[in-house]
Amino acid sequence: MFDAVLLSRLQFAVASMFHFLFVPLTLGLSILTAIFETLYVKTGDEDYRRAAKFWGKLFLINFALGVVTGITLEFQFGTNWSRYSMYVGDIFGSLLAIEATLAFFLESTFIAVWHFGWDRLSPKLHALSIWLVAIASNISALWILLANGWMQHPVGFTLRGGRAELESFLAVVTNPFGWMEFIHTVSGAYILAGFFVLGISAWHLARKNEGSFFKKCFRVAAVWTLIFALFEVFNGHLHGSEVAKAQPTKLAAMESLWETKHGAPMYLFILPDEKNERNKVELFPIPGMLSLLAYHSPSATVKGLKEWPEEERPPVALTFWSFRLMVGLGFLFAALSIYAFLRRQHPEKDRLLLRLLPWVIPLPYLACEFGWMVAEVGRQPWIVYGLMRTSEAVSPISVPQVAISLAAFVLIYSLLGLVDFYLLFKYARRGPEKVAQESQAAILSPATN
Repeated sequence: MFDAVLLSRLQFAVASMFHFLFVPLTLGLSILTAIFETLYVKTGDEDYRRAAKFWGKLFLINFALGVVTGITLEFQFGTNWSRYSMYVGDIFGSLLAIEATLAFFLESTFIAVWHFGWDRLSPKLHALSIWLVAIASNISALWILLANGWMQHPVGFTLRGGRAELESFLAVVTNPFGWMEFIHTVSGAYILAGFFVLGISAWHLARKNEGSFFKKCFRVAAVWTLIFALFEVFNGHLHGSEVAKAQPTKLAAMESLWETKHGAPMYLFILPDEKNERNKVELFPIPGMLSLLAYHSPSATVKGLKEWPEEERPPVALTFWSFRLMVGLGFLFAALSIYAFLRRQHPEKDRLLLRLLPWVIPLPYLACEFGWMVAEVGRQPWIVYGLMRTSEAVSPISVPQVAISLAAFVLIYSLLGLVDFYLLFKYARRGPEKVAQESQAAILSPATN
């Protein structure tokens, strides 16, 4: 039977996961667009100017949908999670307020300057405007992820009058968990943007469209993607160690570990059981590897799920499979980025690579979503880890109210998603020339009206 808590969780999951279809591309493509324009300023090569316009057009389409879905996401803290807002508003609200007043307004202002400033600003000032947009976008992500990091590992607060009140702002903004989450998340976003550029460039190269132009885009994206795909593997290990210290129940669920073990092995293949270890299938153990990865010692003790009451354990199967799929895709991206990097000088000669890369574009989206499933499902049953349960945070609203709003969210978001991906597909296929012409028309239109 559905209750208000479950429906509110589903609604927030729909809103947040849909919103995160747009955020990673915004974070990564803003910087790549800035890099292309900077190369134009430095070299005078017109192809890089066209590249900034072409990829910038796709960035703007994606940015618009991200803003819309982000606003509705924040509204839910008042409509569906008012008890949570009352409990942690002193801390959570201050971080979101800084994000809105500092990063979002900076981003929104200079994105207009950049879009309408072609041929009206000097090349250097125009390039500066897109760098300010890119920096502001990533600063926005920082504040939001510091807020989420506090929910994952609360620090710098005191409990007073039934509320968590801010005691040390410095402790909150230097929370190691929040920073590791930020680095891990934006690195994944940069990988997504890199494969987005690689995949579209490969599609055009396979059809011999604008060969010189897309080879330059491919080379830049190949170097970019290689850096962050390899870094993400290393960073993922560090973030996993932080999870082991701050959220041992999540670590146990990620590995389907039920019994506490000294020198815990890691299994290359596990078929987990949701309720206990009796029916779990484990093959190919690597002795001491889980202890080494989690606590940097092959003989360290790793607590199993049975150390906690059943009501304090996260859902095991969803956490476990989401983690496995995220990690598996991460290693795939590392391998593909090496392949693309090695072929970057003459990608048009590798037909297999050109056929493969367009199909890879959806995979980083999936990896990002799986990562958030691990982060949020693995934190359950807590909305603030160790302090407030999710069941205690929901607003006093009825089941029909949440059901109607959930249905509306699914319908509207589905339509918005179709529009966004249709426009991205349309303008990505069209190529740089027509996009450049439309951008020029947009610049001239205010003067002719």
